[in-house]
Amino acid sequence: MSALVTLIAGPTASGKSALALARAQETGAVIVNADSQQLYADLRVLSARPSAEDEARADHRLYGVADAAEAWSVGRWTRAVAPVLAELAAAGRPALIVGGTGLYFTALTKGIADIPDVPVAAREATQEAFDFLGEDAFRARLAERDPRAAAAIAPGDRQRLTRALAVAETTGRALTDWQADTRPLLAPGTYDRRVVEPDRAALYANCDRRVGAMVEQGALDEVRALMRRRLDPELPAMKAVGVRDFAAHLKGKVTLDDAMDAVRQATRNYAKRQLTWFRNQTPDWPRA
Repeated sequence: MSALVTLIAGPTASGKSALALARAQETGAVIVNADSQQLYADLRVLSARPSAEDEARADHRLYGVADAAEAWSVGRWTRAVAPVLAELAAAGRPALIVGGTGLYFTALTKGIADIPDVPVAAREATQEAFDFLGEDAFRARLAERDPRAAAAIAPGDRQRLTRALAVAETTGRALTDWQADTRPLLAPGTYDRRVVEPDRAALYANCDRRVGAMVEQGALDEVRALMRRRLDPELPAMKAVGVRDFAAHLKGKVTLDDAMDAVRQATRNYAKRQLTWFRNQTPDWPRA
């Protein structure tokens, strides 16, 4: 790996963080987070974020920088990572971008439209308009604001039709114009890349072991602290693997053993989805 930027992707519990740390210590590289859950300060244990000791062994960026009450999108992550990469490039320091969130790597290598968030009220208003007008009249209304979207969206696709109009009316710009501006953060040929892909049986065994370690390291305390804040359950941090099942235990609804079994299963399912995503979306990336 000789490029200034190296991408290390892979499912949870695959060992990618350990690989990155070893390489960082060998090369002096800075480790940059590309995992949507490890952004959250409230989820050090549940997201298996690098420990304080590991963070002290190499320079880490974008770990634990968000509060659980915030909803970080891919666009917000790209806006955060771009100046970090520019700073490191200007200093001639190598970067290891490490994580399991596939869309972050898509943004880096292919680009992804950075569309502003649409307020809930605007989304609801367009959905009500769809129901009131019917699809044909609604599509005609969309065609006035975004003719390409109106022509391209399949019949019966209420979700995409209403989103296109909500974006156009909220931002003053057509959704298709936002999408046309898509550019990768990294130019082709400027980075190395790897997918860490262990044997599936070994990966699942690692997932199971990790859950036990999390409980020992304070996962229940993290969930208890989140529960005290009474945050919106739809926030990304509240949907992290383990939060719901451990919360059920803390409420007295299930035993700790049952909660841990549920988290083990959820972790394996999550790892499987990540494996599938990387196999489908990064088939030409070398495997480690």
